[in-house]
This record gives sequence, C-alpha cells and structure tokens, in this order.
Amino acid sequence: MLRFDRRLIHHFDWVMLLMLILISGMAMANLYSSTFNGESGVSPIFYKQLYLLVAGMIIVLLCISIDYQEFSTFGFILYVGVVLLLIYTNLFVSTVAGTQRWINLGFFRLQPSEPAKLILVLVLASCYSKTEVKGGYRLRDLIKPVGLTAVPFVLILIQPDLGTALMLGILFVSMTLFVKLRWTTIGILVGAGLTCVGIGWKFLLKDYQRRRIETFINPEGDPMNHGYQVMQSKIAVGSGQTFGKGFMEGTQGHLHFLPERHTDFAFSVWAEEWGFSGCLFFLGCYFFLMLWGIHISMTARDKFGVLLAYGLVMMIFWQAVINLFMIMGFLPVVGIPLPLFSYGGSSLMTTMVAIGIMMNIYMRRYQTS
Repeated sequence: MLRFDRRLIHHFDWVMLLMLILISGMAMANLYSSTFNGESGVSPIFYKQLYLLVAGMIIVLLCISIDYQEFSTFGFILYVGVVLLLIYTNLFVSTVAGTQRWINLGFFRLQPSEPAKLILVLVLASCYSKTEVKGGYRLRDLIKPVGLTAVPFVLILIQPDLGTALMLGILFVSMTLFVKLRWTTIGILVGAGLTCVGIGWKFLLKDYQRRRIETFINPEGDPMNHGYQVMQSKIAVGSGQTFGKGFMEGTQGHLHFLPERHTDFAFSVWAEEWGFSGCLFFLGCYFFLMLWGIHISMTARDKFGVLLAYGLVMMIFWQAVINLFMIMGFLPVVGIPLPLFSYGGSSLMTTMVAIGIMMNIYMRRYQTS
C-alpha cells in the first residue's frame, strides 16, 4: 500500500499546501483573539486546536503517501465503521445540550458525523466510477447511492443534528447531478424532495428547529432569545467597516456579546477585527483553494479521481457557503462550521484528510490508470 515514487516529489502540490498554511494561520490568529482572556491569558482551547493542527499536517503527509485508488478499495469498510460509530453514539453516548454527537476518547472528543461526510463522498465516488450508464442515470440506478446516503442521514438526524444531516443530502445531490441524470429522474427527485420538505416541517422538525427557521425569516421578532445570535453577528460584521478595529480589539467578541464566537460565528470575529479588506483577503485565499480543488478534479487521471476530488471540494464549499450565509443572516443557524476556521477537532481532522486526498490525486495525475 505504501509506495515511494521519486516523481511524486517533483509533482508535489505546493499550491494547495500554501493555501492550507495561509488559511490555518489566519484561523489560529482568529482563535487566539476570540478565546483570549485578559485575566487567565491564552485559552487552553487555542493550544488544543494548535496540537490538532500539527497532527492534521502529519495526517496530510500520510494521505499523500497512499495511492488514492486504495481508498476505493477499503472505502466501504470505512463506511461500515462510521455507521457503527453513529449507532453507538445514538445508543450509548450521554446527552450534551440536548444532543448525542460526541464520543469522549479522553484526549479527544470524536464527532462521527464529521468524518461521515467525507466517507460518504468516498463511497459515492467509488459507486459512480464503477457504474457506466448511457443517457444518464435512471431512478433505479440510484437505489444504491440513495441507500448509502440515507443510512447515515437518518442516524445523524436522530441525534438530532439537522445541519449535518442536510449536508449529506446536499453532497448526494451535488455528486449525482455531476454524473448526469435523465430529465425524468430529475423531475421525480425534485417532486420527492419538495414532498419530504413539507412532511419534515410538519412531522419531523422539533420545536427549536422550527423556531430557528422562523428566526431566520424575522430575527427582530425575538431579539433577546432566538434572534440574538444572528443580530449580534450582523453587528460584529458591520462594525468592522473597511479595515476593521484591529487584532484583539473587537468589542462584540471580547465583551461576550457574540455567542459561539470561536465555533459557528468565528468569521464574525474576523470580520469585526479585520474589516471588509481582511474578509476579501481571507475569502480570496479560501475560494482559491476550492478553485484549485476543481482544477485537481479536471486533471485527475481517472473517473474515480475526478469524482472524489469534486466531491471533496463540494464538501468544503457548501459548508463554507452555509456558514458564511448563516452569520450574515441569509440562512437559518444550523450549526455548520467553517472548515479549517471554526474551532473543532473532528471538523479540522476531516478537512485535513480531504485536502490530503486532493493533494494525493494531483500528485498522481501523470500516472497511468
């Protein structure tokens, strides 16, 4: 499994590594500022994320050492493993803040729903790359991909974690449209999706989840309760103006007006301290990373590499779009982190593995399949 080819050094993906270092550096500076306490100094959260970042860099090196074709071979084993972890989480893990999401490993709290996103991309890429359908996929051709998506979707929805469950659905739609569907299949899926939305709103969503959506529509209707997060986030983003208030000078974060300032609303702190110009620089680096990921997909040596790189880019892209729209009040608050930027070990490790796999695909683009 482990192979060394000297040509890999010549084809090393320095562009992706540079973007990773730049974004991670900005993320750590932001985390330092958002968690700094004037009395106790640097927060243990900062050091924990720093250690995980170093571990993530090592994981990237491991990922590029294995030919990505091997992931197609044992991807379904990983899928079974993450499903078992999700079942264990739902049955045996203690409830935290009304949800069952984290397995306490002592040195690290694992959230199985995070790697579930990456592993779903892996098995869908493997599934679609092995299936040749002329004229586009029919409904019956999607039975296996739908089943692979539905199992973790339901297990994550039970936790409950609506945001992550919806991400699995978005990834399925993104990858399925990429491989081409027949128009009749698209029509049936759209109709089924709209029906599920209506049924979900009436029978499946919990009261607090409905309130989140209602707050998104009218946050000023409940400014001191469910609309508080979004309103404070908007204030933080807007108060940064052109050049920001300066590093560690943000008032919304440091005076604790902004909740979840190191996780879901980490970018609000960045916007307040660095302003519009700082946001442009960060988003430029961030979306260049994703454009480079699309370039990797376009130059991959085989269909599996194309699908895998595309799916991983979509995983990062949609999480970023949802998080950024969420903090600006354009989408309901659903607890989706900004990859590489929000605090969270499981999210960070999952994103680092995804980037390592994309670098792997790029480095082996010259090899014969």
